[in-house]
Amino acid sequence: MDQVKQLHDEILEKVREYYRLVHQPGQGAPFVPGAGRVNYAGRVFDEKELVNLVDSGLEFWLTHGRYSREFEKKLAEYLGVRFALLVNSGSSANLLAFMALTSPLLGERRIRRGDEVMTVACGFPTTVAPVLQYGAVPVFVDVEPGTANIDTSLLDAAYSPRTKAVMLAHTLGNPFNLHAVKAFCTRHDLWLVEDNCDALGSCYDGRLTGTWGDIGTSSFYPPHHMTMGEGGAVYTDNPSLKKIMLSLRDWGRDCWCDSGVDNTCGCRFTKQYGRLPLGYDHKYVYSHLGYNLKASDMQAAVGCAQLAKLPAFIARRRENFQRLYDGLKELEEFRLFEKYPESDPSWFGFLLTLTGKANFRRNDLVEHLEAHHIQTRNLFAGNLTRHPCFDDLVNGVDFRIVGELIQTDRIMNDAFWIGLYPGMGTDRLDYMMEQIKDFVCHAGC
Repeated sequence: MDQVKQLHDEILEKVREYYRLVHQPGQGAPFVPGAGRVNYAGRVFDEKELVNLVDSGLEFWLTHGRYSREFEKKLAEYLGVRFALLVNSGSSANLLAFMALTSPLLGERRIRRGDEVMTVACGFPTTVAPVLQYGAVPVFVDVEPGTANIDTSLLDAAYSPRTKAVMLAHTLGNPFNLHAVKAFCTRHDLWLVEDNCDALGSCYDGRLTGTWGDIGTSSFYPPHHMTMGEGGAVYTDNPSLKKIMLSLRDWGRDCWCDSGVDNTCGCRFTKQYGRLPLGYDHKYVYSHLGYNLKASDMQAAVGCAQLAKLPAFIARRRENFQRLYDGLKELEEFRLFEKYPESDPSWFGFLLTLTGKANFRRNDLVEHLEAHHIQTRNLFAGNLTRHPCFDDLVNGVDFRIVGELIQTDRIMNDAFWIGLYPGMGTDRLDYMMEQIKDFVCHAGC
């Protein structure tokens, strides 16, 4: 065993050496404005991620294991919630969060087919997809022009006797009006799901986003606040919802044994379940029609190292946002991102929306920036209801729109965002601002 440990330690030391030779910042060519690419996002890591990844690989457990349990525990501690479950993507996290609310274990509060879920069309499609896939009805509410979040003055108009839940994302890390949305949900006894995939570390009134609702979700895809390649999480303080989500994540089983463990309940072969024979093996009893949404332990190993860096990542995102804001706020051609006084966002991106003072189109500027090696992104779907995936859906039957999505369409036509991730130095930030200002200046000549 001493020989095995020695070899293990030597391998990990070689991994550290490999990181220093290949990946350590400063090994590549310096950024050259106009030549180097300015990505909107990217991985930020050091030798700890590589060491954890190889350590997990050497163990070769592969599925949910010790690193997964460590990550779930530490993420829950960071958020200040009782339960966190690791899944294989942020989209799977949204699927799991929504489907948990359809469980028969919730009695009269469960969401059934035909029930309504309030949301916005201005966002990422997998916040809404589970609602439609199940057969519930998304109710689309317009957004505010400044925050790009739900216009809470429209909540009462969107409500109906069939409304069962509100499922919303915090746009690019900018918290929506949680006081208003939470009060609305409490008043009508509605579930609240916070899609926190773009907002990990954001605060509203001193409390982390993702923890205000019944369930929060996160994504750990590379552009996000921290990464494990693919991956996501759901979290809650509600033990009933945790039990349901654990079942749905793990094939729909009724058993709660860890992977590789048997008979945690102590009555594996002695109970009656449904119309099964008495004593049917509890490991193969299914209380839900579930999925396999687990991540690998190697992903979790990377996540454990990333989670330790999260506070520094968040601080850097805020610094980068402020530098961009201060450098562009005088341009009358743009409306910059606005936040609520109660908000302290952990920004995912920097949103710019054209005003009436702009004598150019959004795509004109975007094409200019892309031609100068600056990545840009639209605000995801813009207006999801205008996409081909809605062509066969019927407004008023499959989904419902409240009023006109005027601001949603404006964002679809006139808004885009640029990056501010922690690996972006001031040279790249300044280059982006320089190119935006140069374009505006020449467009006005």
